[in-house]
Amino acid sequence: MNPTITPEKIASARVLVVGDAMLDRYWYGAVDRISPEAPVPVVRVTRTEERIGAAANVAYNIVTLGAQASLLTVVGEDEASHTLEDLVAKTGITPYFGRDANLKTTVKLRVIGRQQQLLRLDFENTPEHEVLASQSATFETLYPEHQAVLFSDYGKGGLAHIVAMIAQAKAAGKVVLVDPKGSDFERYRNASIITPNRAELEHVIGPWSSENELRTKTHNLRSALNLQALLVTRSEEGMTLFDAQGELHVPTVAREVFDVTGAGDTVIATLATMAAAGLSLREAVRIANRAAGIVVGKFGTATVNYSELFAAL
Repeated sequence: MNPTITPEKIASARVLVVGDAMLDRYWYGAVDRISPEAPVPVVRVTRTEERIGAAANVAYNIVTLGAQASLLTVVGEDEASHTLEDLVAKTGITPYFGRDANLKTTVKLRVIGRQQQLLRLDFENTPEHEVLASQSATFETLYPEHQAVLFSDYGKGGLAHIVAMIAQAKAAGKVVLVDPKGSDFERYRNASIITPNRAELEHVIGPWSSENELRTKTHNLRSALNLQALLVTRSEEGMTLFDAQGELHVPTVAREVFDVTGAGDTVIATLATMAAAGLSLREAVRIANRAAGIVVGKFGTATVNYSELFAAL
């Protein structure tokens, strides 16, 4: 175990998660035949499951580690939103839900047959500006009470005011972490750290043919955006942190990759928790990498607890 991290330090760490929360639905069933109507499998549903997803799953990862998480998000006034709120209430997350009657709460429905995902259906639209404005006002009252602010951007419209939010949190000396989405990284300017995966980074800086080219392009992006650090998650290659000191590469520690769903949530949640507990980003990256290695061995959006994470450290 890292001698500077104790359960007590983690318990006192407070992270504010801001972003797009979703409801993950799973329909499990048996696949015994092909439909006579079209060349697709027929799934006889035998079990259903509901889990919190996206920003809510990030917050859940934080509380599972033993820290405190507040969740600021915008949802609809529909059945899915109330289901999501009920699930969040059972986790220990402190919720701050903005509501918009015209918004359809984002739902991802996955159909699973023979332990394989056969189909995913997404139900979503974009929140009204009035709801986002009220979210910004709530943010101003919340961020001073937390050591770290984590923006979980899933591109669903819940972070329209992220530029101003980052500026406020940084001015107050908070660690600001962003899980980015899309190609407009300019909106994450001045954050402490952003955590794109390999494909997301390539979409912004273009392809690279060598580690040297990746290094040059990434440091140029980090400087242009005035970031303290940029962490690239690289699947089976592990992850690489780019900061003022240079680079820190940590290879993957996954023993068996069963499902990568939500692994990025676990990485940034662990980073935020460790930063809020007082660790440097370089120290936090090694722990976050181990958390990712554990969570990909589980099915669906999963979490890691303190005992699992520190058992072999």
